[in-house]
Amino acid sequence: MLENPRLRLGVVLWLAGMVGIVVLSVTVLPQLLEKAPRTVPLGAAIAASVLQSGVLLALAVWVGVALSRSLGLGAPAIEAALSGTGVWTVIKRQLIPATVVGLFGGGLLVLLTRITPAELLALGQTIEIPVAAKLLYGGATEEILMRWGLMTVLLWLPWRFVQNRAGLPHNAYVFGAILVAALLFGVGHLPAAAAMGASLTAPVVGYIIVGNTVPGILFGFLYWRYGLESAILAHAISHAVASLAAVA
Repeated sequence: MLENPRLRLGVVLWLAGMVGIVVLSVTVLPQLLEKAPRTVPLGAAIAASVLQSGVLLALAVWVGVALSRSLGLGAPAIEAALSGTGVWTVIKRQLIPATVVGLFGGGLLVLLTRITPAELLALGQTIEIPVAAKLLYGGATEEILMRWGLMTVLLWLPWRFVQNRAGLPHNAYVFGAILVAALLFGVGHLPAAAAMGASLTAPVVGYIIVGNTVPGILFGFLYWRYGLESAILAHAISHAVASLAAVA
């Protein structure tokens, strides 16, 4: 049925991202709705959230599938698995850099907990984000949205209209796409924080943007040099390290 390898890649990525969306929706959304007047049944609210997020995820997946290969980007481990060749060779190349970045990112998250604004600390005591949601949504879904989708299109635009598709994108465009995607990754966490009840004061905004932009830059570098899976693995390891440190 799915003979086109790019289509199969897209389906796998969409399904992987949807797991995170479903887990986040069924674990965190009910906690948020408890704090607000409910105008629709909880089940309908969760279904609407999953549907809306699923459509956005599908768009990001399509962008990456359509544009990544011409830019020298990809998801080599998944593509190798789908073709049945060389999976371990690809994974071996990704493991060390992903682990190094993941440990650094986890250490950064632990360090940031020591300077977390008091308002966010109080908020964290009222809303619990399960480890599964952090690993599956943060690790996989966010990387598919922000790197596979957003970073790819940010790189494609100057490559297509300035570089005129001549060869692979210049490093300046790559670095620009990595940085802008990471900044937008940080800014994108602000609406979620506001929805959880946080006041977007200067310390809160700065903390959220810096705390997400720095890891985002590293995840973008991994995506560029080693493939999407390395960014997913590093992001998941970061959350795992921070979660383990929190209960230690």
